[in-house]
Amino acid sequence: MAAAPIYFDHQASTPCDPAVVAAMAPYWSDDFANPSSRNHRPGLAAAAAVETARRRLAGALGVPAEAVLFTSGATEANNLAIKGLCEARMGQGRHLVTVATEHRAVLDPCRYLERLGFALTVLPVPASGLLDPAALGAALRPDTVLVSVMAANNEIGVLQPLAAIGALCQARGIAFHCDGAQWLGHLPLRPLDWGIDLLSFSGHKFYGPKGIGALVLAPGVEIAPQIHGGGQERGLRSGSVATPLVVGLAEALARALADAPQRQQRLLALGERLRLGLEALGGIAVNGALEPRLAHNLNVSVAGVDGGRLHRALRQQLAVSGGSACSSATGEPSHVLRALGLSRAAAAASVRFGLGRGTTDLQIEQTLASMGEIVKRLRQP
Repeated sequence: MAAAPIYFDHQASTPCDPAVVAAMAPYWSDDFANPSSRNHRPGLAAAAAVETARRRLAGALGVPAEAVLFTSGATEANNLAIKGLCEARMGQGRHLVTVATEHRAVLDPCRYLERLGFALTVLPVPASGLLDPAALGAALRPDTVLVSVMAANNEIGVLQPLAAIGALCQARGIAFHCDGAQWLGHLPLRPLDWGIDLLSFSGHKFYGPKGIGALVLAPGVEIAPQIHGGGQERGLRSGSVATPLVVGLAEALARALADAPQRQQRLLALGERLRLGLEALGGIAVNGALEPRLAHNLNVSVAGVDGGRLHRALRQQLAVSGGSACSSATGEPSHVLRALGLSRAAAAASVRFGLGRGTTDLQIEQTLASMGEIVKRLRQP
């Protein structure tokens, strides 16, 4: 049997921590009651578990417990934040601002609102991938109601200047939405300290379960619900709350934050070794700024090879991607890399390495050997 490929796609998803699986276990079959069923003891016990998880998450983020709204993940949270905020503030203005390198879960809702009559400004970025706060400030208008900028880019790992963006928005009374899916669980994040009014995240990006995430609302921020029905989550997100997933989300974040400093230091060293080894092969360049960047992200372009052939060859030995998991499904070159100025060919011949808890020194050595052999072969006439 062929050996499993080395997993380097932790930006797309992380394995669920065994301790998180254990924490969720009772709520699948034993304590299975619906937390909205408050007329009997099992339902009240499930509701208590949900509220305990909510308080744990709120404590980790430095927000009131009622600020945390459970969703199916960051995509739903982004849609609820962007559409819900703009709908709630239609009387104040119809202009929103975002960035060309955002995830599709932000760009597509923004473009949906544009089709409904909102004005949309999509800011470009330089080759670094970093937004210039001055460019954002120049784009703001009296009718701007929302700015949406992700914390850490899911493809190139660069960290945006959140505090500066938050200050600009607060000074003008503009809501600041931040997709924090790639940042949370890896670096400290206290949204209220940086003027973030709406924060989205997903559990499976920090060793939690898939299918669960949250939208965090700053006090006083109002949004219009996008799912109507049972009135759960303060009437802002109807649908039965998945007790086991909520419990797993809180447990995963607590564990991720506990080992984050040590994990990031270790992955930074491994990532640097990987970068230097790849650059030594020649014709390999890092996409996006080296700093500030997530310690566990490395995105490179490989010159002199066909992107399709490169990824077909890598697939046998490495689980890597050429962009986000969502963009990979379309077969199109990464819109993020294109926004940095890369040609279609260079974007297609790019590789994203997402390191994680299980990444080892040996895997880095094996990866460099594989990359060296494959790149040399593909560059031959």
